[in-house]
Amino acid sequence: PLVVLRVSLKHRSRDGWRGGNGRLARLRIAYETGMDLILHDRLPFAPWLDPRTRRLPGILPMAAGDWLSVDEAFAGQMGLRDRLIAERRAAVHALDAGAVPAAAELLARVLVELPALGFRVGATAVQRPDGVTVAIDRDAPLLTLGRLCQNDFCLMEKRGTEHLLTGAILCFPASWTLAEKFLRPMVGIHAPVPVYDGDLAQRVQRLFDLIRVEQPLWRANALHYEDAELFHPRSETEPRRKPQGLGGFIRSERQGFVKLPVSGAVVFSIHTYLIRDDRLTAEQAAGLRAFPIHRAGG
Repeated sequence: PLVVLRVSLKHRSRDGWRGGNGRLARLRIAYETGMDLILHDRLPFAPWLDPRTRRLPGILPMAAGDWLSVDEAFAGQMGLRDRLIAERRAAVHALDAGAVPAAAELLARVLVELPALGFRVGATAVQRPDGVTVAIDRDAPLLTLGRLCQNDFCLMEKRGTEHLLTGAILCFPASWTLAEKFLRPMVGIHAPVPVYDGDLAQRVQRLFDLIRVEQPLWRANALHYEDAELFHPRSETEPRRKPQGLGGFIRSERQGFVKLPVSGAVVFSIHTYLIRDDRLTAEQAAGLRAFPIHRAGG
């Protein structure tokens, strides 16, 4: 079947290999990179349990320094990130020329915070907690960040009346593609999400306008998924499959909103958790029955 898979995906796009079936494309990447399942042992926060995060947008204040973390999936996730950046760079990285200063500011900020998480930071390289040494390439700040942190990072900068996605390192997209969202405003980024209507878009834009440097924010989401593919791109034009059952896995993103003091860019950070349904605690499972979450389609 893997040989057939390779033959069926002959056509290459700028987003990576895609055929008529997005799931086949993702499986091809898993095959080529030798990817095993990379799962968490637990879900540290279940957004459906807390009434503050149960409804959109579910934004909460975040403690200083709480946007970066190292967990039990670090080595596995970072190994996949290394391979995606080496082999699928165009699919996971984009940076507008005008956003280079913000990206450099973000890299400098993260480098200061990494030692507290077990990283050894030198003048020209960083040793990760898994023992891998990463060169600090200040000419490629987002690519460097992508090999240092489990987080994905998206730069949102205000141009005109709206914040646009001006740069990103996005190794773990959850059913969207960076190429289709790059340099688009919030409404365009969330299309075609049904719940993200004009009213919610205006509320989120106001939120971005009001984020203060001294007070970062965070939220979390969760969806049922039928597979455990962290690299899960999906084009806006790709038809959604009808959900079949609950899926078997829960994918949750802890999303941070951090404003950089010099450039004024808002950093949207994403730490992805992926667990089997049966790894939920008894409280989380009971809460999920009381407050069901959606299942991802596509």
